[in-house]
Amino acid sequence: MAFASQFVLLNPQQHEVKSFDCGKPDMNVFLSRYADKNRKLGLSATWILTTQCPQDNLNKTAIGAYYTLASTAVSREQLPTDKNLPAYPVPVVLLARLAVNRCFQKQGLGEKTLVSALRQSVYLTDKGLPALGVVLDVLDGDALGFYQAFGMFRPFTDQPMRLFVPMEAIRGI
Repeated sequence: MAFASQFVLLNPQQHEVKSFDCGKPDMNVFLSRYADKNRKLGLSATWILTTQCPQDNLNKTAIGAYYTLASTAVSREQLPTDKNLPAYPVPVVLLARLAVNRCFQKQGLGEKTLVSALRQSVYLTDKGLPALGVVLDVLDGDALGFYQAFGMFRPFTDQPMRLFVPMEAIRGI
C-alpha cells in the first residue's frame, strides 16, 4: 500500500470519509459526520493520512488513519507532574481522536499516526499555542496498552484512563 508522505488537514471534498472503518463505530461516525463541522466551528482540527485501500474504488482519496487535536485545560491537581504550576487550569493539547483504517491495523501505522499527532502538538505550541503537554482519553484496554508501550504517557492522578505527556518529553521524537 502506498501512503502519502505526510498527514494533511481533512478536506471532505477531497477525502473519502464515509468508507473509513477502524472497527470502532464512534470513531468512524466522528470522522464522517463531525470532524469537518468541528473544524468549521473552531473546536478541533483533524489530520489524515491518505492511501488506497484494496476494497476502495472511489473518486476521492481514501483515508488510512486520522487524528484530531483540540485545546483544553486541566487542573494542576489532576496532572501527574511535580512542576510548580499555577492554581488555575493549565492549557494542554487534547489528542481527541486517533484511529487507523482496518486495512492497515497491526502494521505500524498507529505508531506513525501517534508520532505525527505529537509532532503537530509541538509545532502548534512552538507557533504560539500555549500548552504544557498533551492529554488524551483512552477508549479501552487495547488503546491503553498501545499508549503505555511508548513509556512516556502517565495517567492522571484521579483518572487512570486519561493520560498526560509533558511537551518537553515529546520534543525529541
